[in-house]
This record gives sequence, structure tokens and C-alpha cells, in this order.
Amino acid sequence: MTTWYEGPLAAFDTETTGVDVETDRIVSAAVVVQDAPGTRPRVCRWLVNPGVPVPEAATAVHGLTEEHLQCNGRWPAPVMYEIAEQLAEHAAMGRPLVVMNAPFDLTLLDRELRRHRASSLDRWFESVALRVLDPRVLDKHLDRYRKGRRTLTDLCEHYGVALQEAHDAAADALAALDVVRALGRRFATRLERLTPAELHTLQANWHAAQARGLQAWFARSGSEEIVSTDWPLRPELPAAA
Repeated sequence: MTTWYEGPLAAFDTETTGVDVETDRIVSAAVVVQDAPGTRPRVCRWLVNPGVPVPEAATAVHGLTEEHLQCNGRWPAPVMYEIAEQLAEHAAMGRPLVVMNAPFDLTLLDRELRRHRASSLDRWFESVALRVLDPRVLDKHLDRYRKGRRTLTDLCEHYGVALQEAHDAAADALAALDVVRALGRRFATRLERLTPAELHTLQANWHAAQARGLQAWFARSGSEEIVSTDWPLRPELPAAA
């Protein structure tokens, strides 16, 4: 019987105007689907004119300028609908969704849907379950005592995954998908008997514990930064932009 990490997976990634999920916007996104390891992935890309200024600091990360997005990007409303539709379709087909640092990308998508569609991401998953595999959460739990950073670039290096054109949404999504497959193989004895649905529930608990640990570290360091325990989607704030 094929294990989940050797079977069909979908992956989602975004590039944005910044790192605030409540106020920043999506400028590009990609969904990558692979039916089995080594098979050719299918890629769907979106380029978005966010309708707001694109900071130079963001352009320095992903290379997308405000002028380029204004000339070549689509308006956000139809794009966000199409992305949510695709994610729901993959969930309905039983494909787990790989999202690196899921609370960032999925919350951004949720806020864009609220902003431009008067909707929410939850509405697309009222009749089908969203099963997320987050390589960041999985790695931190399965190899919790390893020192060092755990960005996508770090995880790719650690698990021997090629990452070409970092900070391109499609490249990052495919790399995250490959990291999850590599994680599955390395920790097969701990993961192979778990279903993606079971892992989804476990990751919510693991992320909450990880967040509480980081919050305690911030407190000891004198920082007032708040770490959300919600995964894979943060609840809407009363004053969300």
C-alpha cells in the first residue's frame, strides 16, 4: 500500500507585499500537484496587481516590481476565487495540501477573500476537509532538538532537496512538497501509519506547543511579541484590514 508521502500531493505558496497577514497583499501564487515522486509536477500560477504600493523591500525578495504587477497582474477578486476553488478541488480529490508555514499563506488568502470577495476560506471547506501538511511544523516536532533556523531554504539543505529560484511561488511550493516527501521517508516509522487527516489534527497541537515555547522564550528575552497558537489558519481579528 502506498504511503501518503509517496502518493499524490498538492502544494500552495504565495509571494506578498510584506509579512503582516492582516494588511499585506498577495502578488503571486502557485499551486503545484504531483501524483508520485519523480513524476512531472503540474503547475498553476497567478500574478496579481494588488492595488496597493509594493515596497522595495518586498521586491528585493521576490523580484516583482509594482510597475510589472500593474502591467501584467490580474485584479485580486477573480484570482482569490480561483485559488480557493483549486484548493477545494484538490481536497475533494483526497490530495493533502503542503503549505510551508501554513498560518501565513492560508491566513493571507483568507483575508484577501474577505477583502475582495466578502467571503472566507472556511466557506470553501464546509463540505470537504482541508488536510494540511506543514513542513515547518513537522520538522520542528520530529527533529525538535536540532539547532539552527528552519526556513524553507534551511529545510531544503537539511533534507537534500533542490530549491531553484527561491521566492518564486511555484519553485517554493514544489520544494516544500519535496521536503514533505523527504520528511516522510526519514521519519517513516513515526509517520507511515498516520493518515493525512490524523496528521492535520496532530500538527495543530504540535504548532500550539511550539508557539507557546517560542512565546516563553520571547518573554524571557524581554520581548512583547505575541506568537499565535492557531494553525493552519488564524481567526479573523475584529479590526482586520
